Amino acid sequence: MTRWLFAPVPKARIAAFRTLVYLFIPLDVVFFSSWIKSHGNLPGNLYQPLIVGRLLHLPTPTHLLVDAIYYALIPLSLLAATGRAPRLLGWAVFALYLEWMFIAMSYGKIDHDRYSILVALAALPTAGKARHGDQTPSEAGGFALRVTQIAVVATYFLSSIAKLRFGGLEWLTGATLTRAFIRRGTLLAQWLLKVPGFTTVSQFGIVGFELFSPIVFFVRPKWRYAIVAGFYLFHLMTFSLITISFIPHQIAMTGFLPLEKVTPIAWWRRWRNRTEEPSEPAVAA
Repeated sequence: MTRWLFAPVPKARIAAFRTLVYLFIPLDVVFFSSWIKSHGNLPGNLYQPLIVGRLLHLPTPTHLLVDAIYYALIPLSLLAATGRAPRLLGWAVFALYLEWMFIAMSYGKIDHDRYSILVALAALPTAGKARHGDQTPSEAGGFALRVTQIAVVATYFLSSIAKLRFGGLEWLTGATLTRAFIRRGTLLAQWLLKVPGFTTVSQFGIVGFELFSPIVFFVRPKWRYAIVAGFYLFHLMTFSLITISFIPHQIAMTGFLPLEKVTPIAWWRRWRNRTEEPSEPAVAA
């Protein structure tokens, strides 16, 4: 088990994953979860802190607190994306984003698409320094990616357990997707509602897909990449039908991929070197 958890990966993969995750955080704060900023203006009696928030005695969100986290997360995340001071900046970004999530989810609605990105933020500082292009194997980096992968799969698997626990067999045979399509469905979803049995078959398919998602850990790499592609296709279909994106989860899911093979910095350097090469002088006749 220890050997599997700490299976080494190239440091370049950690560097690429780190850059991707930390560049996503400002985008999330400014665009995808900008609605959280409005919680600083809500009455304090609406704040119902999560269990961890109560244990840590976190303060009730105020306009000042929410703004402070918002304006601190953006520059710190951009600095962390450079790979400098990976532990100091990494832990700072994790702590701030965790509080950002506590503020988001303490008003009656809890989203499970943030779990894996939070695990990634918690794990990345433990990976230490990593540079783009460095093929040196790293067990610490392997552990950071492995626990992120486990969080990704747990998001699916535990979601299916919750469906069966709280919805029972009726989640599979009832009007679960029909209600979702009617409430927030796209034109494609409205058209598919006319297909007999489509929503029921889809409900069985969703739960089956989630229950068997751990198989991704037990197959060869080429099949693993195919399964991960299936994960992305699942989210593409979900967005095309009910406009739920799961973007934070999809960013964490790149931890399954050989990101070290995508080297835009090296590509840019090679292109720059070619353009700066002096042309050969003309040979006199």
